[in-house]
Amino acid sequence: MTSTKKDPVLVVLQLAGGNDAVNTLIPYTNPHYFDNRPNVRVAEDQVLAINDEIGFHPSMAPLKGVYDEGHMAIIQGVGYPAPSRSHFRSMDIWHTCEPEKVGDEGWLGRLIRDIDPKKENVLTGVNFGRGLPRALAAPGVPVASVGNLETYGVLTGIHDEDQRIKALDVFSKVYAPMIGQGPVVDYLAQTGLDALAGADILSTAPEMYTSSVEYGGDVVGQYMRNIAQTHLANFGTRVLYTTAPYNSFDTHAGQLANHNLLWSETSRAVADFYDDLQEHNAGHNVMLLIFTEFGRRVHDNGSGTDHGSGGHAFVVGEAVKGGLYGEYPSLEGNKLLEGDLQFNNDFRGLYSTILEKWMGLDAKPIVNGTFEQLDFI
Repeated sequence: MTSTKKDPVLVVLQLAGGNDAVNTLIPYTNPHYFDNRPNVRVAEDQVLAINDEIGFHPSMAPLKGVYDEGHMAIIQGVGYPAPSRSHFRSMDIWHTCEPEKVGDEGWLGRLIRDIDPKKENVLTGVNFGRGLPRALAAPGVPVASVGNLETYGVLTGIHDEDQRIKALDVFSKVYAPMIGQGPVVDYLAQTGLDALAGADILSTAPEMYTSSVEYGGDVVGQYMRNIAQTHLANFGTRVLYTTAPYNSFDTHAGQLANHNLLWSETSRAVADFYDDLQEHNAGHNVMLLIFTEFGRRVHDNGSGTDHGSGGHAFVVGEAVKGGLYGEYPSLEGNKLLEGDLQFNNDFRGLYSTILEKWMGLDAKPIVNGTFEQLDFI
């Protein structure tokens, strides 16, 4: 079948704010869980059991369905040495693979540059959400960033192409006195033209799309639907990125209700995306990575959990060998890291596995080193 020869595509879903690993993949028979979670815990009879030790949060039933089909890998205890509990610093480390200094390039920006060095496709990388994640940012690498695909466009009220290009030229000249002349203006103008071309192309995706899958009306559902629309439009996009509602997984208070809603929306969105691609026979070359910047404290704070370390990551796709990878970090007091879970798997090994075994690239220059890979592909 020729369809199996399509280029591999990577989709990334970031759970911003630091998802609570312990109440996502719940060690429901471990007495240390109940000791440490007197207030913020899930009852044993509500857990969606994976085995006799751990199970999914009860609102993750759609994702458990994908797991039970054998197409979801759970990477337990993902992190990095000397973890930071700062949102900004930890996310920067995950985005740039630079735990010892502030990085200047995102790992996905490097990936995009590797697979499209001549910038032949302005839509090689597309982000859905506010701003541009650091993971996608790299000098000279164009990435389209979209708020809502149905309403996306640059100067779309001006229908004549010549007039729109003139408007972009005016835009660059207006900002020139503030940013300098020469190469900067040229770069800005080219960026504007790339954005214009990307907008025109992306804006056609919804009209080409039909599906029986009904996504939820929440933000993550909308973005996962937009990603499916873009992939199914065959624009040659290789990297698609989105973020669950900004810092929503930062559950310092009211976690039981908030976490339930968050995973209800996120689990449904991911399962709908998976089903959508299956319906269109378009999932064979797509892999989805779900990650968060850190876990949370093992002991609850009364109504929530504070910043911690040692989280879990998930990888979903038809080519994924489903199952549990790595060991669940110990909850024993003397094996915790200042009250947090110890990591078992370096996230750069997870990235390296995807880069080399899925994307077919040399991972070392992208993740800044050599790390132990996993066998979920």
